[in-house]
Amino acid sequence: MADEQPKPLATEQFTVDDVDVSQKVRVHDGYFKVDRYHLRHRKHEGGWTEVMSREIFERGHATAVFLYDPDLDKVLFIEQFRPGAYAAFNSPWFDAKTHSPWVLECVAGIIDEGESPEDVAKRECIEEANCEVLDMVPIIHYLASPGGTTESIFLFCARIDASNAGGVHGLEHEHEDIRVLTIDTDTALKWLDEGRFINAMTLIAMQWFKLNLDALRQRWT
Repeated sequence: MADEQPKPLATEQFTVDDVDVSQKVRVHDGYFKVDRYHLRHRKHEGGWTEVMSREIFERGHATAVFLYDPDLDKVLFIEQFRPGAYAAFNSPWFDAKTHSPWVLECVAGIIDEGESPEDVAKRECIEEANCEVLDMVPIIHYLASPGGTTESIFLFCARIDASNAGGVHGLEHEHEDIRVLTIDTDTALKWLDEGRFINAMTLIAMQWFKLNLDALRQRWT
């Protein structure tokens, strides 16, 4: 386990300078924002693509935190309703009777202007789980869904005291209704193997946790 986040691997010599944007227009400016880009980019075998039109979900950037109490050997998740999951589960690819739009997740929040990812991690742990961050280890900074959104996520693992964790939290003006679940580590790892976690940030965090559990215990106990 390392405190430094790994550098992304180089694919080609392409950079943002190898993209030519001829027009960018905001086509939706509601609770979420959508921009339409007219662009072209360089090709692997040389030359440029034709100009294409793409709508991009301008989501901003976020912090997510996986919470672990090494003294009690327990992990903490939150559960809340997600409208995107509701819409997805109404497709033929899911059995709506066995999938719930109330999703088990890590604590997470959008990074506002002037905030650092670490600031958001500490704030959201209080707002969503009523837990103070005692120490924190960076896991990875990744793109949530680069085909259609700008969103990136700074993922951390935080040490907490889960002895009094529980209840329902969240900000009423943001329509948050967030239930806190604290479970033992063995159960969390069993849920991982059973496929109970179905969102990317929690899956990434759990896989990392499984691989780095011994190192975390040495660091924090």
